[in-house]
Amino acid sequence: MTAVSMKQLLEAGAHFGHQTKRWNPKMKKYIFGSRNGIYIIDLQKTLRKLREAYEFIQGVAAQGEQVLFVGTKRQSQEPIAAEAQQCNMPYVTQRWWGGMLTNFATIRKSINRLRRLEAMLAEGGSDALSKKEILKLDKERQRLEKFLGGIKTMDRLPKAIFIVDPRKERIALHEAQRLGIPVVAIVDTNCDPSGIEYVIPSNDDAIRAIRLIASQVTEAVAEGRVEFTTREAERAEGEMGAGDLDEEALARLSEEDEEDEDAAGRGKRKRSSGRKRVESNSPKTLGASL
Repeated sequence: MTAVSMKQLLEAGAHFGHQTKRWNPKMKKYIFGSRNGIYIIDLQKTLRKLREAYEFIQGVAAQGEQVLFVGTKRQSQEPIAAEAQQCNMPYVTQRWWGGMLTNFATIRKSINRLRRLEAMLAEGGSDALSKKEILKLDKERQRLEKFLGGIKTMDRLPKAIFIVDPRKERIALHEAQRLGIPVVAIVDTNCDPSGIEYVIPSNDDAIRAIRLIASQVTEAVAEGRVEFTTREAERAEGEMGAGDLDEEALARLSEEDEEDEDAAGRGKRKRSSGRKRVESNSPKTLGASL
């Protein structure tokens, strides 16, 4: 983990909250004080909460699971999309479609539709269509790409969600809570932190602050993925080694079976020759010879 410093948070403006008249009392424990009518966030608590969130995200990625990045407000769209793409995670930066999590089966059908349209328009599958039909299909593709393009790789529900401004993303937050999906969120002084497992108190309007914290989430995902791939490679090598050992064991068993068969054959021949000697020394045989 590349630790974020207090200086970096200060330079990014992460300590600036909202006006004192626009606050949520449940954020009181994360507030250091106020200055000129603006709440100042306690960055010591921000650093501690960021470390906790980092460890959690790393653990999720280490299990090979996905983390969904969500930030539809204007200030968060670019940094969230960039950081999610960097670690190959799904993201939503346009309007959140209701049911994106709670009705994922239907959303997945729309994703499959988007993939089919992309394949059709890219591979010349639309040659038999008229220009008007092609334009209509391309318009549909553009619309689906705008809202679902970031989650095309999400073939199942994520195991965690990273949200910028839960007040803005309340629908996404409620859906995650209904499904029991843990939430990591950048929470400003005007937000309600209730029901958020990993609260990162910070300015959620400053692009630099959003990018700085999102980059930490990306780094946590990357570290977790390295751990996952390393463990999977070791497991695969172990299975291959076990397979080699099984072949060696079968070969030894085969050799032992052959030795047992040879031993059994020798014992049978010995018993047969022994019977012949006994028969030659029997009284009937002796009488016949006399």
